[in-house]
Amino acid sequence: MVSESSVEKKQKANLGRNDSSSSSSTDENDFRRPDVHKKFHLFGRHKSLHAALGGGKLADILLWRNKQISGGLFAGATIIWFLFEWIGYHLLTFICHSLIVSLAILFFWSNLSLFVNKSLIEFPKIELPEEPWTQVALLLRDQFTCAFGIFREVASGNDLKKFLYAIFGLWIVSIVGRWFNLLTLVYIIFVMLLTVPYFYEKYDDQVDAYGEMAIKELRRQYSQLDEKVLQKLPIPFIKDIKQD
Repeated sequence: MVSESSVEKKQKANLGRNDSSSSSSTDENDFRRPDVHKKFHLFGRHKSLHAALGGGKLADILLWRNKQISGGLFAGATIIWFLFEWIGYHLLTFICHSLIVSLAILFFWSNLSLFVNKSLIEFPKIELPEEPWTQVALLLRDQFTCAFGIFREVASGNDLKKFLYAIFGLWIVSIVGRWFNLLTLVYIIFVMLLTVPYFYEKYDDQVDAYGEMAIKELRRQYSQLDEKVLQKLPIPFIKDIKQD
């Protein structure tokens, strides 16, 4: 009986040790295991697209939360592009003709109402809202500041990778500039600002998945270029960067 009890005690002690070791190993594995369920987002954003765009009226316009303003801007930009690109209107002529038509309609309308209603029309006072224009100005300021900072960083000669990205991007823009004039290019960018965020918010899962695959492929191509070409270039600062 004594031997059996001692054997049972030893077995229980061994089981306790195994359980503690297995639990500690599982805890370590859970701690070391990466978060495979972490969702990939383009540009490394951790907020919703509406919040990433500022969360104000500008974001509402870009994401078509206010469909009247967004549709009006889209239609107005399309009409202006059609007039300048297809009809051959010039900017100064277009402004003058628009003012002539507007002033003539308002002048005759006010005089006609004076004869019919015996009273002058009181035109409403037009005041542009401050908040959207302030947001646009701040957004442009931030973008220009970021662009100048990137230009300074690339021109400093410390990062070959960013230098190659900048050269490749400018080369692509120069090719696109051969296909379109400045007005058409501005119109395309404006249309993209009004359409790309909307469709990206609508199909963000699919776009993020394809974007992740594209980024992985670009990194793989760059690693091959770096291994086969860049490391063999006789440039001193490349070796310094690799050592760091």
